Amino acid sequence: MMKKRGAEVSSLQREGETVDELLGGRIKIFQKEKGYRFSLDVLLIVHFARLKRGDRIVDLGTGSGVIAIIMAMRRESGKVIGVDIQEELVDMAKRSVQLNNLREKVDIRLGDVRNIESLLDENSFDVSIFNPPYRKLKSGRINPDNQKSIARHEIKGSLYDFLRAAAYVLKKSGRAYIIYPATRMVELLSSMRTAGIEPKRMRVVYSHSDSRGEFILVEGKKGGREELEIVPPLVVYANANEYTEAMIGIFRELSDCAQASDE
Repeated sequence: MMKKRGAEVSSLQREGETVDELLGGRIKIFQKEKGYRFSLDVLLIVHFARLKRGDRIVDLGTGSGVIAIIMAMRRESGKVIGVDIQEELVDMAKRSVQLNNLREKVDIRLGDVRNIESLLDENSFDVSIFNPPYRKLKSGRINPDNQKSIARHEIKGSLYDFLRAAAYVLKKSGRAYIIYPATRMVELLSSMRTAGIEPKRMRVVYSHSDSRGEFILVEGKKGGREELEIVPPLVVYANANEYTEAMIGIFRELSDCAQASDE
């Protein structure tokens, strides 16, 4: 079995790519060795998302496909669609889907969230999840690597473009899950309301117990009523080299979900 999986990796892997394991090796993702690479924030948002049995999910700006693949491994999930504007990333994500034996459950598509009407049907998803570019177009240095620059800066879509797309594809009372810098919290919550997605639950993420807030995790409901629940904060690191018990618990829960989906 191991030889077969090794041969499959070799046949799917391209020059300049790495194969990275997540959740105890239960998930494998192709990534560019020198291009955009996912980070811890994808695990935070996937764990924060609450699913109901058979939920139809769309991952907007799927990139390497890591969020779409982990969401598909959760036992409650139904069909997962991942959308990205970069052809190279879409090709890589499709190969990761194949490597993880998820072609019947995950569909990766090339497309621009700014033209969502031409990609997906209105009111057709229960859940939308996305990790949008964190930086405004004219803020900070633009990375010369095209993959990194598009992932980090609002070159191919602003925060509101992603929220508008989510509002379009979500059914009434559908849920949107977003991770975003804590410094841009006001903009996120305001833009969600403008798009018709009411913020309903939020968690602040801290690197250390004495550091400032790093990220916010937000759940919104399409057409929801006004009322926001602030759940207990999440601290990632106990010290420079160790995760907190809360983070270890997140890794364990996601790993257990992936294991259950394999059985």
